[in-house]
Amino acid sequence: MANEWNEIIRSFTNYDVYYLSGYVKAFQIHGDGDPQLLFYENDGLKAIYVYMKRPIASGWYDSVTPYGYGGVLFEVDTSAAKLEMFREEYEQLMQENHIVSNFVRYHPVLANAVPMKVISNVIDLGKTVAMDLASPEMIWENIHSKNRNMIRKAEKNGIEIKHGKGMDLFDKFIEIYNATMDKDAAGDYYYFQRPFYESIHNDLLDNYEIFYAEYEGRIISMAIMIFANGRLNYHLSGSVIKYRNLASSNMLLYKAALWGCEQGMKTFHLGGGVGSEEDNLFKFKIAFNKNSDYQFSIGKQIFNHNRYRELVELKKFFVPDFSGESGFFPLYRAQH
Repeated sequence: MANEWNEIIRSFTNYDVYYLSGYVKAFQIHGDGDPQLLFYENDGLKAIYVYMKRPIASGWYDSVTPYGYGGVLFEVDTSAAKLEMFREEYEQLMQENHIVSNFVRYHPVLANAVPMKVISNVIDLGKTVAMDLASPEMIWENIHSKNRNMIRKAEKNGIEIKHGKGMDLFDKFIEIYNATMDKDAAGDYYYFQRPFYESIHNDLLDNYEIFYAEYEGRIISMAIMIFANGRLNYHLSGSVIKYRNLASSNMLLYKAALWGCEQGMKTFHLGGGVGSEEDNLFKFKIAFNKNSDYQFSIGKQIFNHNRYRELVELKKFFVPDFSGESGFFPLYRAQH
């Protein structure tokens, strides 16, 4: 099944790691739903869409992009008429499968939100950052001067960047990452159990690398990088708070970019700020490529409006403090 899935994905020119079977399997283990692959081919248009099918109540479901980025990928004839044919078949399939709504986070580097604007409501949010890995010179040239100084500072501080694979590294990562989440007061969702990491190691073995910074023989920051098809992605990371002033994370991302370049990768996607804001996290990332200008977009679709309204009313009935005014989508999954 995994081999067939990946064969379909790899038949598309622009796929990324988020579409692979091994990637979505880890998030199935995390409890995000049942991974589904939609493959469409008709009259010169090809499309794939990977989504997590989540139960709501009594035989009804909704769908969501797996954690990270995704959305429908189109190939060949993407004329408006062909896209419209796809939309009709896609919506009919969702209704037949009792899927009430769909929430999607489009992939900024693939720019796959653009064709979807022809046939659906796409909402442009903030920007994300990707490094151009064309050459080591290009990487360094695009880094903001202040950030270059931070990288030099880390080097002077005696920081060493290493990388590898294996569950021993994952165990160390869990320790550092969870402590980082504690400090950031992260929600329960962002704590992943060991089987989740085991799945990445076993099912995504050829598509991940763990980078880590050592200071005086101790690991002080770590990041999981995932990649496929010439695209490197910053996935999960953590650092020991006590050593944050040593700029190890700056040096780690720079060295990871150089490694990606050596491996023949074209881009290194760092993502954006929290909630698509141009916050401190975004400012940290944009310092790695001052010329980056990738648009992050989302999509919200309702396939069964009556059922959607019923679910919202049920939520109001069973949760007394539920206001129904939240901008969260789907509304029936909002906390308040």
